[in-house]
Amino acid sequence: MKNLKKIALPLAAGLVTLALLNSCSVGIPKGATAVQNFNADKYLGKWYEIARFDFRFEKNMNNTTAQYSKKDNGHIKVVNRGFNYVKNKWNESEGEARFVENENIARLKVSFFKPIWAGYNVIDIDEDYKYALVAGNNLDYLWILSREKTIPEAYKQRFLEKAKKIGFKTENLIWVEHDK
Repeated sequence: MKNLKKIALPLAAGLVTLALLNSCSVGIPKGATAVQNFNADKYLGKWYEIARFDFRFEKNMNNTTAQYSKKDNGHIKVVNRGFNYVKNKWNESEGEARFVENENIARLKVSFFKPIWAGYNVIDIDEDYKYALVAGNNLDYLWILSREKTIPEAYKQRFLEKAKKIGFKTENLIWVEHDK
């Protein structure tokens, strides 16, 4: 019985911790709302990253893109690609996204290192699915995406205003170069 306790208690504590980390990491920033009546199929395809907050996994990256495609199991395959201008090489990572509620609400969780998931929330998008504003699970993660290497000024301003109202520090955005 003592051996069982030695194994079961740490295992249970680890599982509870993992469950808490998993559930806490797929939130949405306070004041943000995911796009309703979302069309997942229209969202699939290639997106250019126009702006982002700097963070470890995209440090020193330009020419960054995200490619979304549907997997056989109904989940979404995510391939992020970018050019590290310090190391002078392309980097690519593959992950998976799943809807948190249903496909009509643009709240997803994404993982590149299972079982760790992070929030991916489309909080604004144009009617043609050409330009999107995406937030992570808190105010530390924000992306402006476009189907093209640029974004019209009107959408840029619309997204910046919305992000500021939510509480994002948009002055900290990195504007991505697309020259390769």
